[in-house]
Amino acid sequence: MPVFTVTGDVDPFLHVSMRQGEMIYCESDAMVMMESTLELKGRMRGGLGAALMRTFANGESFFQQHIEATRGNGDCLLSPTLPGAMQIVDCGPNQYIISDGAFVAASSGVDLKVRTQSLGNALFAQSGGFFVTETSGQGQVVVSGFGSMSVLEVEPGKDAIIDNSHCVCWDSTLRYEVSVTTGQSAGFLGNLVNSAVSGEGIVLRFSGKGKVYVCSRNRAAFQKWTQQGAQR
Repeated sequence: MPVFTVTGDVDPFLHVSMRQGEMIYCESDAMVMMESTLELKGRMRGGLGAALMRTFANGESFFQQHIEATRGNGDCLLSPTLPGAMQIVDCGPNQYIISDGAFVAASSGVDLKVRTQSLGNALFAQSGGFFVTETSGQGQVVVSGFGSMSVLEVEPGKDAIIDNSHCVCWDSTLRYEVSVTTGQSAGFLGNLVNSAVSGEGIVLRFSGKGKVYVCSRNRAAFQKWTQQGAQR
């Protein structure tokens, strides 16, 4: 299986080492460097329908880059679009739901499938609208987050409430609900008012047992801040 290694402390590279015959796929424009023993192709993984669904569900490019060691062993360097950390996640016994724009690369044994989610989650979460992207198969997937990344362990009876913009991916067996406030329910209108007054955004309440990968920076808030600065 290809070997993924995150190299560098600040805005790291993803180093991939492959033996002849092995292959990975990654987000469009992720490739920085590759050795001449490797071959790069653009493909619609899973066909036209699957490519369209992934584009709408997770903000991925329509075409993905496939890198294969066709002429011998070889290495390549990849990087995500946004500055920040990357995490290598093992898939197999556990599968994961990936937030918008977090996918970087995966070994060929991992597929990204699209499934529907509840109406409430679709309307308020930033995890793909009515559809979310979930891993299947066995291997490794690499995700990126804006800023630093950390892994949280959710335990039964100890729910985790996380700002939606800081969620990168999470164990697909976890139950999650969308809310507009971290406090007790005061009705939908009351929660909206509390959210506006406190400055809180959309939060996800995770319950069950599993991992949630989070990032330190809020992409939407940063974009808003830069736009305000440009207008001054």
